Amino acid sequence: MAGLFSRKTPLQKLEAKHKKVLEDAFKTSQTNRSAGDTLYAQANEIEKEIEKLKADQ
Repeated sequence: MAGLFSRKTPLQKLEAKHKKVLEDAFKTSQTNRSAGDTLYAQANEIEKEIEKLKADQ
């Protein structure tokens, strides 16, 4: 119950977005490889942002 009203940090938001994009990339790559590759590239960019935030802390 304590976490009910807690706000997500920018790092947590990026990690959640990264996870969702990776899941979408996997599902998409099974039917459309080029679209899946595009999503994997987006996930890679998000991962770089996550690493940058972690380095700044």
